[in-house]
Order: sequence, then structure tokens, then C-alpha cells
Amino acid sequence: MFTKQLAHGAQITTMTAVLLFPFHVWSDQELEQEQDPNQRIPMEDVQRFSNAIGQIKKYYVKPVNDKELFDNAIRGMLSGLDPHSGYLDETEFNELQTVTNGEFGGLGIEVTMENGVVRVITPLVDTPAFKAGIKAGDYIIKLNNKSVQGIDLKEAVNLMRGKPGSTVDLTILRKDVNKPLKFTLAREKILIQSVHSKLLDNKYGYVRLTQFQALTGIDMEKAITKLKQEAHGNLQGLVLDLRNNPGGLLDSAIQVSDAFLGKDKNNKPELIVYTEGRLPGSKFTALSKSADILHKAPMVVLINNGSASAAEIVAGALKDNKRAVILGTRSFGKGSVQTVLPLDAKSGIKLTTALYYTPSGTSIQAKGITPDIVVEEMAVPNTKKDDSLNFSEADLSGHLLNKTDDKQSLKTKASSTDEAKLLHADYQLYAALTILKGLAVAQR
Repeated sequence: MFTKQLAHGAQITTMTAVLLFPFHVWSDQELEQEQDPNQRIPMEDVQRFSNAIGQIKKYYVKPVNDKELFDNAIRGMLSGLDPHSGYLDETEFNELQTVTNGEFGGLGIEVTMENGVVRVITPLVDTPAFKAGIKAGDYIIKLNNKSVQGIDLKEAVNLMRGKPGSTVDLTILRKDVNKPLKFTLAREKILIQSVHSKLLDNKYGYVRLTQFQALTGIDMEKAITKLKQEAHGNLQGLVLDLRNNPGGLLDSAIQVSDAFLGKDKNNKPELIVYTEGRLPGSKFTALSKSADILHKAPMVVLINNGSASAAEIVAGALKDNKRAVILGTRSFGKGSVQTVLPLDAKSGIKLTTALYYTPSGTSIQAKGITPDIVVEEMAVPNTKKDDSLNFSEADLSGHLLNKTDDKQSLKTKASSTDEAKLLHADYQLYAALTILKGLAVAQR
């Protein structure tokens, strides 16, 4: 009965299935126990619905079968509630069971429907959409030569699906760009590696999480252990990059948060996330269970508008527990909980049943996580530095040499070069590293 718990920042992903937070499939017995006699449907409304079906079957321009009518009725009823509730037919339900295995085909793009247009939540890192330059907040107005206006999200996603190697044309509207942008993307089999890491300036760790999969928490801890070894046991801080992370497994988000938390000043486990809703099974609380893997070394967490759901759980937990400085731009704001309820053996509905809250009791639904320090994504001009105006003791002929180890001098020069490259390649990460260094100095 209980299958998987998922957290995700989108209603549906291209070439994959719907992802939910948390995901609980209720049995018929459970549903019968939860029946409320006060929620019975008035007979006059049932009669009105029946009359509408009768009129359609009698007068619609072409014959339509009962199954199609009822499927459309259920689908329309749920889509009118909110963007994340929906009807799951047999195919969609089967896809839901296998969506978190980290491998699927398509464009690698997370989308939702907004005002009748497909809106990009985020492109997944290192996928065709990401490499082509698709950005969070883009609006897809055409797929090949077909306008998406007036079609539902499922049909739009189906248009983006296809055989790996085949191409699809996307016409996109982007904020602050005067004319539509056109992209041709080749579909691929998407293999998602959820954890990427590297050492910055010889002593600061950088870990990027692209999704929250089943092994993300374990893989992240292995990456941090490796960074500690590379820093010769002197890892002085960590940048955790959650930008363009659309979410994934709730359990994984809890594991990642737990890795950096522990006990509060009263020696009680720190709160990670909790949910509240009308359905009894929708109430859930997660507390930290382990010790801080970094031993309280400073942290900076990077987020942007493509950070959603599970990524927001982590950012909110670390922010509210004052464990990390959050830097970047406001996150997506997907803070609702969906539950899968079966209609029969082959279909079900995905219904919003609760909201999740950060440890401070704040719901981020439609608001997102606000960074402690707002740093917009920007390109820094690669201006050539004029060294002719820089003059120091070292430039004097015959100056006395410093006894400092030449190797350390080379490391310093290499570090400066790396930072200069970082400044131009990723300004937000450059800002995060600068702040992290300041925190590390203050903590000494």
C-alpha cells in the first residue's frame, strides 16, 4: 500500500512522470474508514452532471464513448482545483512507479501549465534543454509548428516525447527579450548523476545536487568525505548548490538536511520539515537523527527560481536552523503535498492534501525561500586587467626574497587565477565562495 515518498517542484516532467510530495497510495479499506457522511454529493448536482453527459452523447458533432467522457470529466474537475492535482490513467500511474530511477528519455526539462501556456520550471543540469540555454521562467508557446495555447499539459508533454536522436523545435518567450526565441533540441536518453563535487581554493568544498534520488544523500556524504581527503583533513567550509534542482524524493531531502544538522541548544533534535492537512495521513514531521558531517564548518547554499520542492525543503531547513547562509534568488515556491488515491485497479487521482512548512512554521507555497543574500545571475565583463598601474616591492630590481615556501606561493597564484575564472563563469558561485571565506575567518 505505502510505496514511495516524493518531493518535486513541478507537476510533470518532460519524458517522465508526475512527481509528488509526499506520495501515498490509499487502499479501498482506508478510504471507506475515512468516509465522512457530511460530504455526500447532493442529488441535484448528480442529476445535472448526468444531464450534461446525456446532452453530449445525443448532440455532439461526433459519437463519443462513455469512458472518454468520464475520463475528461474527472481530469477537468481536478485540473480546476490547482496546478498539481490531476487524473492518473493507467500509463501515467505506471510511469509514476518508476520515475525516480534516475534514467529516462527526453529533453530534460521540468514544466507546468500556467494560464494556458507551458512554463519552464527548470532545465535539468547537463541535459539537452540545459545545454541549449533553456531557462527557468521561459514560456513555451510552440512545439514544432503546433501552438500550445488551449491544449492540456499532458498533450504538450506528449508532443515533446519521441525517439532518442529525433529533434523537436521549441518556440519560447523569455522575460526582457523582445522577440520569440527558437531552439531545436535533440531528444536523448537522460542519465542523471545527482551529485557533483570539487575542491575550491584547496580548502573549500563545492557540492552540486541536480535532483533528489534514492542514493543522493549517501552519494553526497561520500563526495564530502572525498573533499575532506583532498583538503588533507582541513575542509574549512562548503558551498551546497541547489540551483535548478527541481526536487525528487522526500526521504532524500531529509537525509541531505540531516547530514548538516544535529541537536539544538536544548539538546533536542533539530526540525527539518513538517506538513499539515485535512487528511490524517498527511500530517508528517521529520527531525534530525545524526550529527553534522562538517562539524559546524560554515556553509553557503545557492538557490534560484529553478530550485523547487525538495530543494526548498533543504534550503528552508538549513536557513531556519541557522546552519547556512542562503544566497541567490527566490526559489520556485512549490510547498504543497499531493496524495495518490485509487479510483480502481488501473487509475487514480493525484490530489493536493496538505502544505509543508519549514522549521520556523513558514509555508513557502507560492512564495518560495527568500535568500539571506540576494545575488542575481549575471555575466561579468571579461575586461583585461591593466597591470601597468600595479607597482609593489616585488617589482623592484634586486628586492629581497621572502623565505616563504615557493610551493605555497604557486598555490596562491593558482588560487587567484581560479577565482578570476570563477568570477566570469559563475558570479553567484564566486559570491558564495567569497562569503564562505569570510565566515571561515570569523569562525577561527
